[in-house]
Amino acid sequence: MSDASKPKLVILDRDGTINRDSPDYIKHADEWKALPRSLDAIGRLCQEGWTVCIASNQSGIGRGLFSVVDLHAMHQKMQRELQSHGGQVDSVYFCPHRPDDGCDCRKPEPGLLYEIGGRYGVSLAGVPVIGDSERDLQAAEAVGARPILVRTGNGRRAIREYFRDRDVEVYDDLAAAVDALLKDA
Repeated sequence: MSDASKPKLVILDRDGTINRDSPDYIKHADEWKALPRSLDAIGRLCQEGWTVCIASNQSGIGRGLFSVVDLHAMHQKMQRELQSHGGQVDSVYFCPHRPDDGCDCRKPEPGLLYEIGGRYGVSLAGVPVIGDSERDLQAAEAVGARPILVRTGNGRRAIREYFRDRDVEVYDDLAAAVDALLKDA
């Protein structure tokens, strides 16, 4: 694949970045609620030719709190809502494992990101990875991507606890991060 035919790729975390998060997990489509401005931000990315992917830990599956069918219903709802904003998520990669399962796909491990890079045939060097937690940024750093933290979801806590002494790119929300990406492009 030539450089001209490779997609402008961005990888997003889901809970706390695109939609509200919950300590009780988002278990059903009716619990999935987009954060303000997030769907519009994804729509703007798509309209500017970006390929949007999601990499998300979904340990609620491994814990028996919801099923893969429930997860797909959440993503179908997200895609329907994105249509009215001119956007779509090209692919969703998720880790269904619990934290103690020892897999290589649960962030901060980089397995999901490597799968995405392999699917699109791209190096992940410099690819923006936007999330609301330390583990999102650690996975991005492990593959040489561009880690971006948002203050939504767990982002404010992550800044206080993990990033107060580190130089990391931080934005108020997904829309502000997208503004920066589109300005840089």
